[in-house]
Amino acid sequence: MAKKQNEINFEQSLQELEALVEKMEAGNLSLEESLKCFERGVALTRNCQKALAEAEQKVQILLEKNGKEKLHDFEADEIRK
Repeated sequence: MAKKQNEINFEQSLQELEALVEKMEAGNLSLEESLKCFERGVALTRNCQKALAEAEQKVQILLEKNGKEKLHDFEADEIRK
C-alpha cells in the first residue's frame, strides 16, 4: 500500500507545482506571495525528484534481477518493434 501512496504523492506534488507555476506566471502576486510560492515550488520539486530517483532505482533492481545489468536510454522506435 505504501507504493500506491508514493504514486499519489508524486502526482499531487506535480499538480500543485504546475498550479504554482501558472499562478506565478500570471504576474499578479506580491513579492512576498511570490517568494512563498517559490519556496513551496522548490520543496515540491525536491519531492518529485526524490520519487523519480526511487522509481529509477527500483527499475534498476528489477532489470538486474532479470539479467540486464544497466539501464539504457528510451528510444521511441523500440515501441514500434
